[in-house]
Amino acid sequence: MANPLKKLAGETAIYGLSTILARIINFFFVPIYTRILTTDGYGSYAEIMSYIAVFQVVLVLGLETGCFKFASKGVTEKDGTDSGNSSGINNTVFSTALSTVTTIAIFFFAITVLFGGNISAVMGYEGYSKMIVYVGGILALDAITAILFARLRYQQKALKFALFKSIKILSELGFNLLLFFVVPAYFKSHPQSALGHLIPTTVHFSYIIFAVFLSCVVCFILFIPDLLKIKFSFNKSLWKKMMFYSLPLMIANLPGIINESADRFMFRFLVKDSITGAGWLADLGVYQAAIKLAVIMNLFIQMFRYAAEPFFFSRYKEKGANELYAKVMEYFVAFCMLIFLGIVFYMDIIGLILGKDFRSALGTVPIMLLSYMILGMLFNVSMWYKLSGETKYAIAITLLGLGVTIVGNLIFMPFFSYWASVWVHLASCLIMLFVSTYLGQKHYPIPYRWKEIIKYIGFGVILYLISVLIQFGIEKTTGRNMDLTDTNMLILKMAVNTVLMVAFLVFLQKKTHILKLIRR
Repeated sequence: MANPLKKLAGETAIYGLSTILARIINFFFVPIYTRILTTDGYGSYAEIMSYIAVFQVVLVLGLETGCFKFASKGVTEKDGTDSGNSSGINNTVFSTALSTVTTIAIFFFAITVLFGGNISAVMGYEGYSKMIVYVGGILALDAITAILFARLRYQQKALKFALFKSIKILSELGFNLLLFFVVPAYFKSHPQSALGHLIPTTVHFSYIIFAVFLSCVVCFILFIPDLLKIKFSFNKSLWKKMMFYSLPLMIANLPGIINESADRFMFRFLVKDSITGAGWLADLGVYQAAIKLAVIMNLFIQMFRYAAEPFFFSRYKEKGANELYAKVMEYFVAFCMLIFLGIVFYMDIIGLILGKDFRSALGTVPIMLLSYMILGMLFNVSMWYKLSGETKYAIAITLLGLGVTIVGNLIFMPFFSYWASVWVHLASCLIMLFVSTYLGQKHYPIPYRWKEIIKYIGFGVILYLISVLIQFGIEKTTGRNMDLTDTNMLILKMAVNTVLMVAFLVFLQKKTHILKLIRR
């Protein structure tokens, strides 16, 4: 008999590949977008995508998890009680969920079609009503295919899941390349083309939205054979039970996604003194472009989460499991600080990924890197309520973080624009980590060695500050800038930072014996 944990780990890796591919491709477009679009245009794109992220959670209604719950439990066609007919059960569960989500998705899409002009005008994008329609189409198709992807997961068709996700991601890549590099030349030679009725004839941020919409259409087409195999039926009794179970999950997920997106919503209403001098959209654009450079930290944390969750659950009954979890946290923080220094020490080079108009917010990157690391630490620490079953605390902790984000930005964003956003995000993450750690030690104690963890963070931050002070001292003494405007001084800066990087690696080797771990 196959090892179920090995099978789970394999499927986790497959599911993770498509997510990681999406993040890599998204990062691939940063140098393109920041050289073709204006800072205002990139800010508009960031704002629209933040709304999409929130509505994606709302329109699925938590029914992905609801499908797993009721398909696994078993329900009859008549009244929703237990049954042994697993094939019929699964069909009824997924059909009921799909019917519900499709109905709401179509209604939502109809609203964007009928009132797209009004919505775009209210948002300040007058004349771009079709963009609102594309947003409606993205959300409708994503909601429908979310249930179909959930069905693939339930059927344990990990490869098909990853294949469809990858095709969607790669098609979005292809459409973006066409729209930004082929279509503009096409419009020059065909100014009266019918394509001009769908998108602007000059390069515009709505090209990105249109590309996402087309990729969603491709994804839906891939699922047509699966849709034809589903015998559509609607079980009212089952529907009530599924909604009663699923809606609270949707509500529980909302604070987390809003916490990640809230600052982007608030720029429109709160930024009075633009740092860029070009308005709130430009501030949002340079800020969102800058934090894209933290993607390496994000990728590491995402990969860690895919591997760690099944690892934690598979060992929680073993002797010494809690000590192992504590050790994992130390290694996690150590690697995160290595990534942190690898980015901030060579920011002058890495920053070239962004267009020159988008580099004014590079100073926010170190703070965002620390925020992402703390979110990863929060994931580690928060395993206590998953392992103990006390998941009710998850909502409270996330709501606390959301409260800090909203209140902090309301107070400081009018004066400090994106600097308020980045510091408030760090504060929100820290408070959630502190509270979760405190509750965890009461309900499911894990012997984290916080003094050691703080040593990793503290030594890394001290090395970064030493780098900053050395740069300040040399610039003050020589009157020359240690940046891209002076190659010799930049080489000197990189040399100093490399020495500091080696110092951290030596420290890491001494504390963790990292080389021995890598050889294994």
